[in-house]
Amino acid sequence: MSFKFDVDFFKSCFKEIIDTPSPVGYYIKLNPIIEKYARDFGECVYFDNKSTAYIKLNGSDSSKTVLIGAHADTLGLVVRAIESDGRIRVRQLGGVNYCSLEGETAVVHTRDGHEYSGLIACQSHSVHVFDDARTLERNENTMVLILDEDIKSKDEVRALGIRHGDFISIEPRCAFTDNGYIKSRFIDDKAAVACSLTMIKYFKENGIIPKYDTVFAFPYGEEIGLGGTYVPEEVSEYIALDIGLIGPGYDGNERSVSICAKDATAPYDYELTTRLINYAERMGCDYAVDVFYRYGTDGNAAMRAGNNLRAAAFGMAVYCSHGMERTHISGIENTLKLLYAYLLDI
Repeated sequence: MSFKFDVDFFKSCFKEIIDTPSPVGYYIKLNPIIEKYARDFGECVYFDNKSTAYIKLNGSDSSKTVLIGAHADTLGLVVRAIESDGRIRVRQLGGVNYCSLEGETAVVHTRDGHEYSGLIACQSHSVHVFDDARTLERNENTMVLILDEDIKSKDEVRALGIRHGDFISIEPRCAFTDNGYIKSRFIDDKAAVACSLTMIKYFKENGIIPKYDTVFAFPYGEEIGLGGTYVPEEVSEYIALDIGLIGPGYDGNERSVSICAKDATAPYDYELTTRLINYAERMGCDYAVDVFYRYGTDGNAAMRAGNNLRAAAFGMAVYCSHGMERTHISGIENTLKLLYAYLLDI
């Protein structure tokens, strides 16, 4: 069964979304971008009280409503303390790997709309100065943000408008190689957001109607386990479009789509997961079925919260999850092929 997606659109959409900061709970900048794409497709966006963005496509059969959830939040930080010398102490948003962040550029977003860049560093920042520069554990008690400003005191930092609780986003450093690799922070889960928008565009341009009423959801709390806790009452199936993992004991790879049979919490719905496997077979997808550890999605968050639905999860596999991640455009294509088959129930 043939399906060809717009690679150039996916790349440009992904790049724009990646370059738009959206650490956990910070929806201010990305929701307008999602609204812009929806307008381009002739669709409207609506929001719940948690600022989750939704785009709905009417299906040929309104007997049920399915939801495709691609979380819009990323890992990030918040300001937790300002030291006397002007260095900023941080607290994580989501499962941050501080070793991965060392030496990275970050931006503080103040409540009054200003932005200040800085360097994430270990307090023992130089092998020329500190005996424990190589051995000190990297965690929120040893990492600091050094602002790219001529400041030397706490009062000077506060004069910039920086306060406790200000959000901090991390430079994603997105790059595409000529042979199809995608390297970036936050492929988890902005590749899935771009996949969702790419699929909506494909359906609208080709006059395709999904089998069932379909809601695309873009929540901002997956990285802390809250993204799928509220689901519109009419939804009976929740597909978490999220990354797959690569490692010992896993069959997934960067060119395949990974179907998650179980995460750290519970198995996904038996019938729905079996359906996804059958769709993947019929579409000729390069796919893997895996059981993931230290991993969860909004799908299982929705079930844990008591929503009356069944859930499943699939997506492109990545190297170095929660770090500088890498996948391949073939993994994106296989993810889109499986999503296409699910939406049409073919």
